[in-house]
Amino acid sequence: MPKRVLTGTVVSDKTDKTVVVLVERRVKHPLYGKIIKRSKKYHAHDEGNVYQEGQTVRIEECAPISKLKTWTVIGVVDMHATPTAAAA
Repeated sequence: MPKRVLTGTVVSDKTDKTVVVLVERRVKHPLYGKIIKRSKKYHAHDEGNVYQEGQTVRIEECAPISKLKTWTVIGVVDMHATPTAAAA
């Protein structure tokens, strides 16, 4: 089974080797049909304390590292890249 990969924003980097990533998703309300935002925070492993608050990162599911950490940070997502440059 493939590992899940999510994209979110780092909201806290205060703990050692851990970042908290806020992942937002958009869902349609079942009755009214309005698109609403749902968000969830994930604790992710950051071995070198590299990632800082405000960065957009990708996280990947892994075996449990601690009580709360079951995700690891893959890397930073470059939000300013053009689609042609990202594909190359």
